[in-house]
Amino acid sequence: MGKRGDRRTGRLGGKRRNRLQSGLSERSQIARDRALHVLAAMRRDSSLSLSRSAKLQGIKPETAKKYFPSAFNKFKGRFQATKNDRYVVTLYVPDAQGNSVPVQTRSSKEREQLSLYLRDLGRFLRGNRHALAPWHGKKIAGVELVTASRTILAIEPALSEFSLYRAFNGGNA
Repeated sequence: MGKRGDRRTGRLGGKRRNRLQSGLSERSQIARDRALHVLAAMRRDSSLSLSRSAKLQGIKPETAKKYFPSAFNKFKGRFQATKNDRYVVTLYVPDAQGNSVPVQTRSSKEREQLSLYLRDLGRFLRGNRHALAPWHGKKIAGVELVTASRTILAIEPALSEFSLYRAFNGGNA
């Protein structure tokens, strides 16, 4: 493989590197987070354009493409979000003591699973006692999810709506 890379795979040598959050400044981390929201919004609503989604998040479309270049494909002159991706993103879930635990997700599917778990945790806390049944004994990105009713009810004060949003969504309120 020379300077131009392998034409069959499109690789330039070695593994493709994701832009990891840890090496970014606070401002860049916020921009990356907003770019991730742009991508998620475009996946939820396929009619949403990149420019409109970026405008709603307060960033430029170029910023979203900068942080997640392989997550956007151009089709008939318009950018569309890919179905899934392999970007590393840190999300937070509660542990058995009610503390937030960082989870290094390595794909959009893991991020979606964590989102569904947190949605069902909220449903459980609002009275649906069977909402967490599908999550018993499950792990996401190597982290076991808290599903025991007694444990959740014991840590419920730490899981108020404010602390759920604040602690499990990066601490930005």
